[in-house]
Amino acid sequence: MSIGSDLAEARRAAGLTVGQLSARTRVREALIHAIERDDFSQCGGDFYARGHIRNIAKVVGLDPEAMVHEYDELHGGVPLPVRAASVFQADTPIKIRENRSPNWTTAMAVALAIVVVFGVVKAMGGEDTPTAEVRPASVPAVPPPSASPPDAPGKPGPTRRAASLATGERGDQVVFQVKAKRSSWIDVRESGGRKLFSGMLEAGKTSVWKAKKGVKVTFGDGGAFLLQVNGKNLGTAGPSGQILNRSYEAPAPQTR
Repeated sequence: MSIGSDLAEARRAAGLTVGQLSARTRVREALIHAIERDDFSQCGGDFYARGHIRNIAKVVGLDPEAMVHEYDELHGGVPLPVRAASVFQADTPIKIRENRSPNWTTAMAVALAIVVVFGVVKAMGGEDTPTAEVRPASVPAVPPPSASPPDAPGKPGPTRRAASLATGERGDQVVFQVKAKRSSWIDVRESGGRKLFSGMLEAGKTSVWKAKKGVKVTFGDGGAFLLQVNGKNLGTAGPSGQILNRSYEAPAPQTR
């Protein structure tokens, strides 16, 4: 027996056609046929192959982790983590420029010259002659802050608008966040159809996507994810074990 034959036999035992299995797992029928023939070349790599095997095994009643482990054993095992030190290595040492001490002799000479000039001008002008105020040319005068009227009722002020932008609460944008309670498949697309993500999200992982008008999401397991939209907690998408389609639209823009 092989991985493909085990999945095919379990599918038939569950009374599912390839089309029905495709609708529940969101995996293309052609790809399911290839996997049942132990042809994983169309999966796009080991990462996606593991996700498809785990998703299909869960629907047909097999142990997903056992099937993925069998796949890893047949394809060289789980990839080992790579140490960052072995990937990134500085070719040349970084040179730190030494800070030079300021030329105090020059500074004192300039200050002394200013004092002498000021004394000569005052002596020539006399005590009763007002002297012009000398301002450094490099420091412009700062005008006093003008009083601004308070924000009108119901109208967000600058601080509130800045806070709204920081949390993603914009009238033309949706900030969609999910946290996987357990490993499950999810497909996230913009309202226009552009794909943002499609695949397995491991347990404990958190992902965030942003879309201008809204997002359309398909959950492989409605109870496997905790949702947050524009900073607001929504809980789970629905009951556990159900495939769900949900849409989250951007709020109406606020008028100024």
